[in-house]
Amino acid sequence: MHLQPTPQQLQIRDAARAFAAEVLAPNAARFERDERVPDDVFVQLGQRGLMAVAVSESLGGSGAGTVAYSLAMTEIARGCASTAVTMAVTNMVGEVIAHFGDDAQKTHWCPKLAAGELGAFALSEAEAGSDPGGMRTTATLEGDEWVITGTKQWISHGDLASVLVVWARTDGPGSRGLSCFLVPKGAPGLGIAKHEDKMGLRASHTVALSLDQVRVPESALLGPRGAGFRIAMMALDGGRIGIASQALGIATCAYDAAVAHLRATPADQGEQFRLADMATRIEASRSLALRAASMKERGEPFSREASIAKAFATEGAWATCNTAVEIVGDDALTLGHPAERALRDVRVTMIYEGTSEVQRVVVSRLELR
Repeated sequence: MHLQPTPQQLQIRDAARAFAAEVLAPNAARFERDERVPDDVFVQLGQRGLMAVAVSESLGGSGAGTVAYSLAMTEIARGCASTAVTMAVTNMVGEVIAHFGDDAQKTHWCPKLAAGELGAFALSEAEAGSDPGGMRTTATLEGDEWVITGTKQWISHGDLASVLVVWARTDGPGSRGLSCFLVPKGAPGLGIAKHEDKMGLRASHTVALSLDQVRVPESALLGPRGAGFRIAMMALDGGRIGIASQALGIATCAYDAAVAHLRATPADQGEQFRLADMATRIEASRSLALRAASMKERGEPFSREASIAKAFATEGAWATCNTAVEIVGDDALTLGHPAERALRDVRVTMIYEGTSEVQRVVVSRLELR
């Protein structure tokens, strides 16, 4: 499928590309050393329409759709993968609220996220990662308040987000008993249990959350009671397009480093072949990500295509980053080198928002129907 981007999509891509080249790439190593992307970076992304790309303009977003989002995510990740993961999750939270929220929830939160405040996705638990049906966090309705108790694990920027979309069990065992809630930053009982010390994406915080009888109003329920699993699966399907695009951007960063090295030193035939393989994986990943994005944007079923894109793009990006380090050689072993950082950053893309094994389960089930 050949996809010709529209002028609006190209405008979003070019805005992301320029910001990545001018602001992110020159500072990515510093962000990693500081273990923090400055808040004003996300405000600037919001000013460029990149924090709520597929959210409608009436809610403060760009209304540019999923293809534009995929193109923008690739460019931002090419400059700084840590910035990209925060942008990805906030875009996903904005879309979830825009799709499932009531008018009050949408008008309150979507413009804030579009302007650069952060949203977090609090689904995973230590015993419920790939299988949300094993979730132990509970929410009980007491009068006109929900009381939420439990723990969440591996939550991107959960310590910094203005709003967290929190999943909890409201009705019996299994996935059908899950519901979804909007919990604001600073809610009494919401705490940070642990900051993860990670191999990659070190400028993006990942935390464990504790919810000790966190009380939110009855109106904090997002979507119908018991619809939490459906909301999570719909969000993750779209999120997989974002992670495929993020992995593609990280791979492109590593590829750029390999190309720069080979232009400065004569390449033997083996290196030429490996460079060609890298370019092939990148172009194939781009096509798969944009195909899934285009199908989502047109309202077509896209779960299969999103899973294919995520598995192929993330595994291809891992191979590309590893090859780039081999081509660059000793320099790529220096902490902060773009290829070295890309290799560490890219590994987790094969794990979060559904491991490669989960993607294969999704694809095989759909193939056998």
